[in-house]
Amino acid sequence: MTPGAGALAPSGNRDIDAHHRPSKNHLVLARILSAALVGVEAALVRVEVDVTPGLPAFTTVGLPDSAVRESRERVRTAIRNAGFPFPADRITVNLAPADLRKEGASFDLPIALAILAATGAVTNGQIGPFAVVGELALDGQIQAVRGALAVGLTCRRQGIGTLVVPVANRTEARAVDGLRVLAAPTLRDAVSLLNGDTAEAAPPAPDPPASPSPSTDDLDFADVRGQTYAKRALEIAAGGAHNLLLVGPPGGGKTMLARRLAGILPPLTRDEVIEASTIWSVAGLLPRHGELMSRRPFRAPHHTISVSGLIGGGTPPHPGEVTLAHLGVLFLDELPEFQQHVLESLRQPLEDGRVTIARASGVSDFPARFQLVAAANPCRRGCASLDHCICTPAERARYLGRLSRPLLDRIDLHVELPALAPADFRPAVAGDATETIRLRVGAARQRQRERFRGTGIRVNAAMSPRQVRRFCAVPAEAERLLAAAMTGLGLSARGHDRVLKVARTIADLVGAETLAAEHCAEAIQYRGLDRQWRA
Repeated sequence: MTPGAGALAPSGNRDIDAHHRPSKNHLVLARILSAALVGVEAALVRVEVDVTPGLPAFTTVGLPDSAVRESRERVRTAIRNAGFPFPADRITVNLAPADLRKEGASFDLPIALAILAATGAVTNGQIGPFAVVGELALDGQIQAVRGALAVGLTCRRQGIGTLVVPVANRTEARAVDGLRVLAAPTLRDAVSLLNGDTAEAAPPAPDPPASPSPSTDDLDFADVRGQTYAKRALEIAAGGAHNLLLVGPPGGGKTMLARRLAGILPPLTRDEVIEASTIWSVAGLLPRHGELMSRRPFRAPHHTISVSGLIGGGTPPHPGEVTLAHLGVLFLDELPEFQQHVLESLRQPLEDGRVTIARASGVSDFPARFQLVAAANPCRRGCASLDHCICTPAERARYLGRLSRPLLDRIDLHVELPALAPADFRPAVAGDATETIRLRVGAARQRQRERFRGTGIRVNAAMSPRQVRRFCAVPAEAERLLAAAMTGLGLSARGHDRVLKVARTIADLVGAETLAAEHCAEAIQYRGLDRQWRA
């Protein structure tokens, strides 16, 4: 097995047999593959360890961050506490490629194994190409790391057949089809696995299922009184993954409605589960024991969030809330309270579904195909209703004017919620349950999957202009309605296309093959806030 193939490969001036134990005066070079996280993906890293006679020293090169540099103390102590001798020689660790920055403690285990390979404690390289990730505790226990799922996907793409991970990362790594995953609880167990002395232990019995989270399972649309217009808009938004803005007085149900949107969205497909779970694995947010995500993400950051927290950033760049909400919902409550430059940073991800962050060390690309749901009061004081609002029309316009026209243009549905009337609280007044709405949304999404099969598009909201012209042809009567809307509301070309996308979703919800005038008329009703910039 050659070093370039990814297997553990001791070598000096010549290749050394896997069972050859070098003498004290002839220690060797050992190589083991590991991986570094780059954005939400992983890049293979070759961990090279050279142990040669000389004054005791432990040097790590190859752009390591402080956590990687500090690994020498963890590795030295863990090796000794695992019962192996630590060489009193000069140790040089190189992490290649040298121009890729390495961060985190996931290199502890591969460095330790490479040292043990160089000194003869690890002798078997016959399991084929493999990679290793894991953090070491001082007693030799192997701790969980971030991004094991991303590392597994990279190993499969690069033809690395085996991945050695901490026990806590076993579940997520095994989600990668075609990849052999070996999990070890301690450094000594990892050495035994590689030497073929022991077989991998059976996975522990799964924990009993946790009780359902009240924030998701107990949120039913049937509990929402009144607001029929808003509930219809949420169904349309879910049906085509459209962005939505709810404007209404405090206590009118904006937040309550928004949090129920996740319940009517269709479940994640298998590919989407892997895609979303990879992001959360890199961010260290997967549930205990590495179970994959079973529901679409729902992120609700506070309005004091920074651009870096929302879009992503830092050195090296980390995923922001828009990436954590990928394939799910990003809920921004009290939208006008967000800083202006933070809101404007949403333009690119809303349009492109991706975020590109450039730094001196390189460029990181993050997926951000999320559904934006936002809520806002109609005025700064949050008056109970417009009829009793003490704010002047100019103050109300100035408050909502914090939302720029380019940003609002990217929001498909604008819904103004009235204050609830006493009749809305009668027990007999109830709408459809979440399960009923979910079935209608699922049927509409299935029609879209069949329509866009083979195009890479999943939902109506993601249609390109060419696809809008192909799939959203309208009759002459609807053309006249759209022309009047563009004149009366001042719709831009982008706004015109988004109206057509919403109309296509309305038609899908009722199973209509072609667009009709009533579909376009209903879609135009959800562009009410465009009048604010027309006045």
